[in-house]
Amino acid sequence: MSLTAALMLLTATPFADLAAIDSDVAAFTGAAIGTPGGARGPVDRRLRLVNCRSPLSFAWRTVQRDTVVVQCPDAGGWRLFVPVQGAAAEAAALPAINRGDAVTISVAGDGFAVSQPGEALESGPVGAWIRVRGVNAARGSTAADAMRGQVVRPGLVILPLP
Repeated sequence: MSLTAALMLLTATPFADLAAIDSDVAAFTGAAIGTPGGARGPVDRRLRLVNCRSPLSFAWRTVQRDTVVVQCPDAGGWRLFVPVQGAAAEAAALPAINRGDAVTISVAGDGFAVSQPGEALESGPVGAWIRVRGVNAARGSTAADAMRGQVVRPGLVILPLP
């Protein structure tokens, strides 16, 4: 491949807008860069991430909410870890769902989601994994009837499919 062809290929491949990723991370965390609860700093401007055709996905890496995972779901996509300044620890410690609460149990996969009403068998903050059971399960049901799901927000537990 000639140098000219390589340069044309390089300029033809658009890279992800890092400033847009910064603003999306700020929207996800609810805090601006450099503020408590927000990203510690902007995404490194030296990165040359392939432009993603699908919408980016944002998730907390752990229940401590100290890192945001930004991922391009395209085939051959990329994943970026953005450190967050600690302030969400107090919010993460408060239970979003308490034992006995009525919850919506949602099973989600690529392109679909199914939900049913259920009951929380444990308390937990957002991001925690708790045991839940569907309301159709008998009160005297065994522990094997319980499912483990992740608390997404108050009243919603999701069972993600691999």
